[in-house]
Amino acid sequence: MEARIYSVGDDDADVDDAYYDDTLEGAQRPAHQKHQKRRLPQCLIIGVRKGGTRALLEFLNLHPNIAAEKKEMHFFDDEVNYNRGLEFYRKRMPYSYEDQVTLEKTPAYFVEEVVPGRVSAMNSSIKLILILRDPVERAISDYMQIYTTRHERGKTHETFENLAFDAMTGDVNKSYKAIRRSIYHRHMERWLEHFPLHQFHFVSAENLVQNPVEELRKVEDFLQIDHRLTQDHFYFNQTRGFYCMHLQHRQKCLAPSKGRAHIPIDQDVIYKLREFFRPHNQEMYELVGMNFGWP
Repeated sequence: MEARIYSVGDDDADVDDAYYDDTLEGAQRPAHQKHQKRRLPQCLIIGVRKGGTRALLEFLNLHPNIAAEKKEMHFFDDEVNYNRGLEFYRKRMPYSYEDQVTLEKTPAYFVEEVVPGRVSAMNSSIKLILILRDPVERAISDYMQIYTTRHERGKTHETFENLAFDAMTGDVNKSYKAIRRSIYHRHMERWLEHFPLHQFHFVSAENLVQNPVEELRKVEDFLQIDHRLTQDHFYFNQTRGFYCMHLQHRQKCLAPSKGRAHIPIDQDVIYKLREFFRPHNQEMYELVGMNFGWP
């Protein structure tokens, strides 16, 4: 039997709309109004890649008290960008009012070793959001992003099975990036060397897909902003198979590449990966005090 895994998207390019303000107020604010200025972020969405960070950012950007930068900044994980300094970073943040939380998301932050220390050096009190997804599904989605890109360019690519398992031993290939990124506790341990647990908020990718308002309410509480995001602002798109957004004068979905079906993966492969990740998942649950209920 084969299992079919579905994608939860992250890519910057996969956004249907141009950059403008999509708050619940419905007005498209000018790029810069009186009393607005660019501020360093007070919150970062640090990951995970292929976990739904794009959906989370777009949903949060509906909130009038959030000013979200839609592009992935790659400031803390890119040497060239980081060496340009914090003023370079600040100038790339959106204009915001004093009562707004400035936020950016770069999923690579979670897994890059240098990032936690660099973020702490900027602001040791910053709030950090981490959306986590079933590590097996995340790894396959990670593979699919690269596979699809290469396929569209007429290039060949190794099968997921060949990359995910050692050809000699048949063991899971822990050096394969898609696998390594899904061993969450190893990355989280590094972050906890620099930040206390209470500065993190963990979002269930699965529940964000099924019940976005419930997850967003928790984020509002974490950011200490009013509850403004309600069921009225979302609708389930039967064609896409996930929730889209109701704005004042229009509807908005993520790009068509979000939620697309993957190539079938043999059930034996899924089973072996689940067995491999199970103890790693348990370590993550114990580390953060939250059970995500992955198979």
